[in-house]
Amino acid sequence: MPENFDVIITGSGSNGISAAIYLQQKGIKTAIFEQASTPGGATRTEELSLPGFKHDVGSAILPMGYASPFFRNLPLANYGLEWIFPDIPYAHPFADGSAHAAYQDIDKTAAQLGRDENAYRDLFTPLVENWNKLENDLLGPLGIPAHPIDFLKFGLKAIPSARMLVNHYFKEEKTKVFFYGSAAHSTLPLTNIASASFGLVLTTMAHRYGWPFPKGGAQNFTNALLEYYKSLGGTLVLERNITHLEELPQAEAYMFDLTPKQLLNIKGLDFPGLYRSRMSNYNYGAGVFKIDWALNEPIPFTNDKCKLAGTVHLGFSQKEIEDSEAFIHKKNMTDTPYVLVAQHSNFDNSRAPDGKYTAWAYCHVPNGSIKDYTKIIEDQIERAAPGFKETILARSTMNTVQLQQWNPNLVGGDINGGRQDITQLFTRPIVSLSPYSTPDPRAYICSSSTPPGGGVHGMCGFNAAKKVVQDHFKDIKV
Repeated sequence: MPENFDVIITGSGSNGISAAIYLQQKGIKTAIFEQASTPGGATRTEELSLPGFKHDVGSAILPMGYASPFFRNLPLANYGLEWIFPDIPYAHPFADGSAHAAYQDIDKTAAQLGRDENAYRDLFTPLVENWNKLENDLLGPLGIPAHPIDFLKFGLKAIPSARMLVNHYFKEEKTKVFFYGSAAHSTLPLTNIASASFGLVLTTMAHRYGWPFPKGGAQNFTNALLEYYKSLGGTLVLERNITHLEELPQAEAYMFDLTPKQLLNIKGLDFPGLYRSRMSNYNYGAGVFKIDWALNEPIPFTNDKCKLAGTVHLGFSQKEIEDSEAFIHKKNMTDTPYVLVAQHSNFDNSRAPDGKYTAWAYCHVPNGSIKDYTKIIEDQIERAAPGFKETILARSTMNTVQLQQWNPNLVGGDINGGRQDITQLFTRPIVSLSPYSTPDPRAYICSSSTPPGGGVHGMCGFNAAKKVVQDHFKDIKV
């Protein structure tokens, strides 16, 4: 390996890789250093339950990976990436056996909603049609929007809480619960300001792009990114746990796909006490408890819409989901939590042996919880799919501590790199005109602890890499 690089990236999550790819595309020589033996951060696939059953350990459904303004323009299909599009992006079953489906077709989706049909169409049609005007501003640092009127219209819908939005737009309880299913991805109380924004963005993704996932496992998304990166001349170094800047080769700049907790542990960085204090006060969000199953047959959902959906949201009333997402921030849990289920093998037979299936699920839990929520999650699935437990051949579970041991960026089981409430949505990791910069002019942070936050979209790394070019390679156009 050459001793000198222009930029060194520590961490091979999707943001670290996107930063490295962007810089290599600009002719800037980079290397990625990763502490694990397998690259990808939380976007990896392993045989967790039984031999031949491929499970996505972290991220599983990647709508933002497919829709990302940066990733979607990369030639990843040339490097083995194939996307699977379930018949229905996501579905939400109800206690009476009915279900609503988020079809890619807005009109077909709205037609299920009774009195809310027109309101749903009026809410989402402008967002889907104008997404190309919004995406770069919503997926970047706070600044002057390129399309201020469209941005303002979105903001007026996104700033309220999810509860305020559904009570304003919708009359039917089922429609409200249906929207909560996507809004609750935020891991915020649904009474919090701006919790509506997550539901708006994710539902817009379902209608504009679908909610696809990589064939064969999320690892194949990481692999395609890295093969393209290497084709540009990039270098990947595995099993290097960096604890001091001196352990890295000399470079003009250093980028860290790490959350504040990990960044502050690296010695040799010139951070003053005030900056360290502010970063130490960074707030991490709720954690998750995750289960992967090897199944003898598909999940036997009562409603066929759920059988055709790649993702199923579980929560059987507005109050049930509100309580679930509120209690976790009070270090408590309900017995009927909001649960996310992914069922890849219904659409991708490469995930399991012939005639067998996989499923993936998690619920939100208090940060750092070590309680076993297996029964609670399986009971919730059983309500929508009687007989589910009899299909289980084996399971693998991970609590918040185990998730952090697997990937140190998942602090306390927080999969979003920090709480994504109104105080940290655009001002993560601290309030700054340049959220990717640090007081050390050599060092930059490019993880999901920077705007736009959690998700496999690579935009944190992309935005941070542009800042590095502006600061250190002024003769190169960003």
